Amino acid sequence: MSEIDLHLHLLAQDGTAGMPGEAATSGDATTAAPGSATATPPTASPFGGQFMFIMLGLLVVMIILSTLGPRREKKRREAMLSAVKKHDRVQTVGGVIGAIVELKPDFVVLKVDESANTRITFARSAIQQVLAGGDEPVGTVDTE
Repeated sequence: MSEIDLHLHLLAQDGTAGMPGEAATSGDATTAAPGSATATPPTASPFGGQFMFIMLGLLVVMIILSTLGPRREKKRREAMLSAVKKHDRVQTVGGVIGAIVELKPDFVVLKVDESANTRITFARSAIQQVLAGGDEPVGTVDTE
């Protein structure tokens, strides 16, 4: 910092004004009694009220955005689970891949091995994604 910048910084801190080299007067208006006419009232920040409204607005926006994402994902998952049908190839949350052979309201029966005719019953909510014919995912859904 230069000498002038340092002097201006010190003047701003103690509230006195003047040019470098001038002495501050001891009869300053800031040292008057609080009830006297020469006392300066404390100044409020010009952005005090606006800052509060801006912060409240940002908080409301953050809450809205944090609720819209999971709600949209839940709708997408429900649509995928309601659209599954017999002979669809699906992958479960545990990684088991099989074809649906039977659908019940809360359960699905998957055929996981053609040669041994192995069938496993899963909860419908255990389906993570529906696979296309070549084990490519059609619509992936996070379960988190």
